[in-house]
Amino acid sequence: MTRKGPDVVEALPQVEVDVPGAPPGCRRRLIETARLHWSIGDGGDPADLAQRFLAAHGITRDDLSRPGRHDPDAAVCGAALYLSAAAGAYALGVSPGAPSPAPTLPDLVVVVYHHTDRPAPPLRPALARWRLGPWRDSWTPAAHAAAVDAVRAAIARGDVYQTNLVGHAAAAYTGDPLPTLARLAALPGARYGGTLHGPGWALGCASPETLVAVERGRLVTRPIKGTRPATPAGRRDLLASAKERAEHVMIVDLERNDLAQVARTGSVRVDELFAVRRWCDLWQAESTVSAAPADGLGLADLLRALCPGGSVTGAPKRAALARIAALEPVGRGAGMGALGWVGPDRLDLGLTIRTAAADGRRLHLWAGGGITWDSDPAAEVAEAAAKAAPIRALLAA
Repeated sequence: MTRKGPDVVEALPQVEVDVPGAPPGCRRRLIETARLHWSIGDGGDPADLAQRFLAAHGITRDDLSRPGRHDPDAAVCGAALYLSAAAGAYALGVSPGAPSPAPTLPDLVVVVYHHTDRPAPPLRPALARWRLGPWRDSWTPAAHAAAVDAVRAAIARGDVYQTNLVGHAAAAYTGDPLPTLARLAALPGARYGGTLHGPGWALGCASPETLVAVERGRLVTRPIKGTRPATPAGRRDLLASAKERAEHVMIVDLERNDLAQVARTGSVRVDELFAVRRWCDLWQAESTVSAAPADGLGLADLLRALCPGGSVTGAPKRAALARIAALEPVGRGAGMGALGWVGPDRLDLGLTIRTAAADGRRLHLWAGGGITWDSDPAAEVAEAAAKAAPIRALLAA
């Protein structure tokens, strides 16, 4: 575990903060003042560490039922928060799965920002020397299809109802990866577009999915499950698909159960069910589930209840995580985790789907989909490739 305090911050270059969920009016007038990095080998509870570190730096979120206030003239603005899927599983006491293919990326990052009177220059543009090599997948299409069949066999045995399978690909690069990763935020539908970086690593996100946010005093999650090409025929097919709707409703029920663990009794509701929205050249089905936070609900308990997200694990969640750990050949790294902003008045975390990460040598990308009894292995392989294609194309440009 590493911590950095204000004694080293003033030497850092001023850059525009590009973290998803950061207050738009503050992004060019923030300076980093403290940072926490944690990896699973460090031990301890990452959710509790995050809450205590934030409180130690003026961001107290030990009762999310109390409204907060953002003061643009106050010293502290808020903090970037990243929590890996492996850390979420670890906090649940479940195997985090295979090792990450990007081990320099921590499993928990908290970066605290204060307001400053020295506005930062805009993010630097991508440099011409950027070059990306060929992508190498962590499993072949045949191995991916075999994993789909293994999940279907587990469903037949009654071990799980649904499991999300995720593949990984990596490509060598030369040049500065951060400007290229920052371009992911411009992809259509990237509600959580942005970047986060540290020594020897960087990640870029183009996620459309809300893992958890606090909106008008309610906890909100927006699970996405169900994908088709963004054509008129694709939209009709998605709306008519009994398989996609059943898969989607199963995850909505899981999210309702997760929220119920930390909500005021009787306050969980589905505000919107199976709405079809666009991300790049794909239609996706999204629902909105919300609840009133229980009195005294702190950030740590919320993270333990919601992470990793149900739409990227499966149902039941613990059993699905055990299948994932047994079947996926490499860890999920930056994929399928949480990334966003925590402030005195603000909590907005996206799910890190459509996310790429760089270590010192390679770019990494993760993509997958939910498997049910009705899943066709070849179609699942094709769906994962379709989700990754826009990101691969942009990173190679």
